[in-house]
Amino acid sequence: MSQDVAIQGDLFAFDSPLLTEVRGERSLMAFPFFALSKTKWTKPLEYKTESVSIEIVCTPKGVATIYDKEVLLYVASLMVAKLDAGEQVSQDFYFTAHDLFRVTGVSGSARSYSRLSDALERLQGTQIKTNIEAGGEGQSGFFSWLSDAQLHYTKTAKGDKRLKAIKVRLCDWLYRAILRDRRVLDYDPTYFQLGPIERRLYEVARSACGHEPIEVELEELRLQTGYQSSLKHFRYELKRIADEGIVPGFSFELVDSAATSGTSRPRRNAGAAGVKITPRTLLQHA
Repeated sequence: MSQDVAIQGDLFAFDSPLLTEVRGERSLMAFPFFALSKTKWTKPLEYKTESVSIEIVCTPKGVATIYDKEVLLYVASLMVAKLDAGEQVSQDFYFTAHDLFRVTGVSGSARSYSRLSDALERLQGTQIKTNIEAGGEGQSGFFSWLSDAQLHYTKTAKGDKRLKAIKVRLCDWLYRAILRDRRVLDYDPTYFQLGPIERRLYEVARSACGHEPIEVELEELRLQTGYQSSLKHFRYELKRIADEGIVPGFSFELVDSAATSGTSRPRRNAGAAGVKITPRTLLQHA
């Protein structure tokens, strides 16, 4: 990613500002593609079920995190807005950091700009391999979220650099998924105020819940959120989050394992407990 490019005049048209709600691709909501970390995460990530396989390898800069994902959500929202307006879309997007920060609720401090630069580098460097098809096509081998990411600057009379725009090129996989599948869902405006675990719980619930409650095994939910610590610790965190009721739009309740196993006899394994996820609209009308 080059930071020494000086752009004189308006050589491109901005895709920002974003004038609609934030929206994201459903597979990125449902599955753990990002590290649940505020700091650098340098361990590989893996998620495998009978039908889904995800492998994520990082560079020395670390794996793309749930906070880095904000950039992808913003770009996906720009793309969907253009599609809804009947416009042609390419994989290249030009936007201002100011508008990205406005949408995600980030202050425009020097530290924020530095974090944005790091996020772009991780999104470009993180390698993903998955059997999830996008746009009716599968692909083997690894890809990065962004195949290109650049910070474009202008220079003042004194020679100081001022960030003018950000240019990114969305990967083929995500571009196809949004363009052809159009399986996108809107995000609650308070999403960006949530912590890492709360964000993932919201995304899993948003992608899985229709108009009825669902029940899942606790271990299954831990894996689907991408939580890397023990099941015992995940249970503790989930209970805290459920008690505080801080996930927008959904309530979480730990239930007896017998309720999710379909048997009349509870399992001895305490880690086999289930979780009931209920849309709050149902609770309001109960």
